[in-house]
Amino acid sequence: MVAKKPINTRTKAPTIRDVARVAKVSIGTASKALNANGRLSTETREKVKRVAAEIGYRPNDLAQSLHRSKSMTVGVITNDSFGRFSFPIFEALEERLAAEGIAVFMCNATDDPERERQHLDQLLGKRIDGLVVTARRTDNRAPIGRFAHGLPVIYVFTHADEDDAHSLLPDDEGGAYLATTHLASLGRKHIVHVTGPERFEAVRLRLKGYRRALKDNGLDEQVHHGPWSEVWGREAAAKLFSKKTQKPDALFCGNDQIARGAAEGLRDLGIQVPRDVAIVGFDNWEVITQAARPPLTSIDMNLKALGAEAGERLIAMIGGQKIRGARRMPCSLVIRQSCGSEMRNLSEV
Repeated sequence: MVAKKPINTRTKAPTIRDVARVAKVSIGTASKALNANGRLSTETREKVKRVAAEIGYRPNDLAQSLHRSKSMTVGVITNDSFGRFSFPIFEALEERLAAEGIAVFMCNATDDPERERQHLDQLLGKRIDGLVVTARRTDNRAPIGRFAHGLPVIYVFTHADEDDAHSLLPDDEGGAYLATTHLASLGRKHIVHVTGPERFEAVRLRLKGYRRALKDNGLDEQVHHGPWSEVWGREAAAKLFSKKTQKPDALFCGNDQIARGAAEGLRDLGIQVPRDVAIVGFDNWEVITQAARPPLTSIDMNLKALGAEAGERLIAMIGGQKIRGARRMPCSLVIRQSCGSEMRNLSEV
């Protein structure tokens, strides 16, 4: 018995030869029409494009990239495996780059230098036109530029000590100033800052903004550091109201988890938010702020604006523009009931 030859159900992808044959033009004319170059009549160009669409022709991306010395791809390396900060940035970045026909490869390095280097080598092997490096925190990180061999690199939500490095970061200090000034404008006189560990750059910058706002309003400071957690927020609330010293009438918290924990802790003590104590958080993480009781006023770092700006600047850098230095972009204050106000949005000046 003779074995039957397997049937190949895959149809061959149309080529530019097929486009030229159906359109009844030369291969050179078809190529010019599809690549928007050369001198052709509008009628011929449109006819070739129509035929290509009808038969399902797709250009060879690799061949085109070699022809124009651009791959029309960009790499993103992040260590934010949870995606809390990197995903909004990535979404806006991808949208901006897609408008220019640029695709994005995203790689997760998980704080592993060896894995990061492996991802970089793979991205360079794909002949990417640029690289975005982002993270789950804004702290300084190890430079990557010397391994990128002249490739345009932009750091977003992180930065590195490199002479030519360019980074985009939220203005943590400005956001903290905005939050504290708002509490002072509500007539709160004893505003306590409950925040995270001092080793984080964001904590130090937010503390700086808090202190500057208090100084401008003639108020005294009180600061308490602890973990980034709701448990710490509850503990801080209990600690503040167990003392026989002056009780706070407002809390500016270093993130939304701490703020929600503080609100829960105050409720356990029978203290009403915002009547007795107003609360402002930081990050505007809606899964936290909307679920809190009452919903939390919070600082929004405008991560999508960071991503869109990163895309804009990377396009310019790929085009040959030299951009260096750090830019801190403004935060916004999203006002909800934890301050006793209806929801609205105030931008940092």
